[in-house]
Amino acid sequence: MKIDSTNSSPIFVQIAEGIEDGILSGAFPEDTRIPSTTEISSLYKINPATALKGINLLVSEGFIYKKRGLGMFVTLGAVKMIKKKRQDTFVSDFISPLIKEALRLDISSTELLSILENHLRKDDNNELY
Repeated sequence: MKIDSTNSSPIFVQIAEGIEDGILSGAFPEDTRIPSTTEISSLYKINPATALKGINLLVSEGFIYKKRGLGMFVTLGAVKMIKKKRQDTFVSDFISPLIKEALRLDISSTELLSILENHLRKDDNNELY
């Protein structure tokens, strides 16, 4: 997890996204403990209230839960829930604008799919484009 003070996202959001990334990567497997607010605030030298705000964001989304006296744990099914959330965001942030622009440029769905497939092939061959 990395905190970037130049990032326009608030630090608590960066904390939440960093933990989500850790859940997706397997660094924080489902039904295991995540670092405490004290551990996060000490590691990144941030206010504990900021760390707590990031963790509470994940609790409100159902990705983590509290075990009284033991800490915060990753919810069973969290990987699937996070992927769904991020897929929805991907569609609204990237796919919808892509389609709107393709329509403005008279790029047919066939042409658009061909462009995407070519770029995916390049990526599969580790080529930069």
